[in-house]
Amino acid sequence: MFRSTPHLVAQTLETRTPLIDFLGVSAVLGAVLALAAHLTLGTAAVPLLVLAGAVTVAGHALVNSYPHSVLGVCNAVTLTRAVMVAFLTGALVSPDVPVWVVFGVASVAFALDGVDGWMARRAGLVSDFGGRFDMETDAALGAVISLWLLTSGTTGPEILILGFMRYAFVAASFVWPALQAPLPQALRRKAICVVQIAALIILIFPLTPQAAVTPIIAIAALLLSWSFLVDILWLIRRAA
Repeated sequence: MFRSTPHLVAQTLETRTPLIDFLGVSAVLGAVLALAAHLTLGTAAVPLLVLAGAVTVAGHALVNSYPHSVLGVCNAVTLTRAVMVAFLTGALVSPDVPVWVVFGVASVAFALDGVDGWMARRAGLVSDFGGRFDMETDAALGAVISLWLLTSGTTGPEILILGFMRYAFVAASFVWPALQAPLPQALRRKAICVVQIAALIILIFPLTPQAAVTPIIAIAALLLSWSFLVDILWLIRRAA
């Protein structure tokens, strides 16, 4: 006798894991990314390579540190933001992409920041994995936007301060192990991150006056530098 359909469905649900769901969502979003990149950028090679790398790293972290039995919409939202970052990376090597497309995709990726965290808290799916995934997506978004602003001639190399300060901090932590210690949650850090990404998106906006570019970069860079300095001094005192 064949097993009943309800039994098969129940068995399938029991064997599903967050990783399987993560890979399934990644495949669907990858197909959407491939189509969008082909139509807009002319090629999907770079965005798909970036997405494959992100899925590989995040999937490994998911298996090793995710404590829940379901993936949750919250992590799917973060993955969607990562897909948008992959698209923007493709725009770096596609000089003919309209600036309004870059602005639109970056704005949506920025607008979704915070949605994933809210969903995780609402669903009881808060995790270190989700927080780290969200943070790394934010960092990548800032880095890619800053590179686009530089390569497009919108700003000079000073814009890289906004895009790569976190990566400079991570690199310094390999030389100075005290910087590798975990930091406490801080509203100040989250607020400055919002200011940082918002400033970068304002600089993408085609109607932003050229006279406002330097002041925007200077203010955002000062705030970001101050935030990192506060964290560095806290880590130094903790290690002392």
